[in-house]
Order: sequence, then structure tokens, then C-alpha cells
Amino acid sequence: MTVLATFFWGWLLGAALLGFGMGWIAVVHRAQAVSRIWMIWLALLAAALVAASFARVVPGRFGYWLDLFLVMFALYLVGCAIGSWLRDWVVSRSKPAS
Repeated sequence: MTVLATFFWGWLLGAALLGFGMGWIAVVHRAQAVSRIWMIWLALLAAALVAASFARVVPGRFGYWLDLFLVMFALYLVGCAIGSWLRDWVVSRSKPAS
């Protein structure tokens, strides 16, 4: 993991900042939600990818790319969570008291 952080710190920072921006926008844009079945399938896919990464099932370059993808995706999700939380906090503070 330190190799990924050392060599790809710019890409990792970019993923977190992109997630922050998308989280900031997501509070404003109310899109149709993902269905429950799709959420289950996506959660199973994510769990399978994390399990494959921990078990080192994918060797060589593709395993390295899988690890990089998972770290970047995790940072993107963290950025999304922080961005939406901050946007919600800013918007809720600017509402007039009723």
C-alpha cells in the first residue's frame, strides 16, 4: 500500500477531490435511486473484489491495478461522503430560522 501511496499520490488525491466535488453536487441533484436488487449485486461485486485483493487471487500487473482501483474507489467514496456532509451542513446553516 505504501508503494501505491508513494507513486500514485496525485491520482489518489485526484480521486478524493473528484469524490468531494461529486458529493457536493449530489446534495443538490436529486436523481432516481438505485433499486434494491442493484444495490445487492453491487455490494456483492465490491465484496468479491476486496476478497480477491486480500487473497491475492489476481497475480502480477492486474492484481496491482485491482489494488489501485480499490484504493482509488475507496478514496472517491470518502470524498463523496465528506462533500455531501459539508454541503448539507452549509445549506442547513444558511436556512432562515422558522
